[in-house]
Amino acid sequence: MSRRDLPRSVWLLGWASLFTDAATEMIYPLLPVYLSQVLGAGALSLGVIEGVAEAVNSVLKVVSGQWADRVAQRRPLVLLGYALSSTVRPLVALAGTWPQVLLVRVLDRTGKGIRGAPRDAILAELARAGERGRVFGFHSAMDHAGAIVGPIVATA
Repeated sequence: MSRRDLPRSVWLLGWASLFTDAATEMIYPLLPVYLSQVLGAGALSLGVIEGVAEAVNSVLKVVSGQWADRVAQRRPLVLLGYALSSTVRPLVALAGTWPQVLLVRVLDRTGKGIRGAPRDAILAELARAGERGRVFGFHSAMDHAGAIVGPIVATA
């Protein structure tokens, strides 16, 4: 698959997903150690943080999907979602208590919940007839590449 086979916007969304996932995978695998060793929080706090954050993400996926179906411009929702996640994620380093980490994690997952459905709708619109699998496969590959790059960069 060459660059010319896919629209520029598909590539841009792919790169955004790669970098966003890489940033996530650089920070969140270290969260249990950060919570327990730095903040002195227990295992229950990690469960609460992840449970609440993923619940917010799941609810917002439904809401943003309905919203994306009703609005003419989906791009602002996608940009808002990526911007929110990218802006708040580094704030984990400034957290002094586990509830502050909870707030950051919930805001990060809010960004993910907001951007997912509108982004997928845009990708579907950009795909030529018979090319949806290729477009979504490329996007998924970029996202997974970010999941590989993130821990490698964090380790380095």
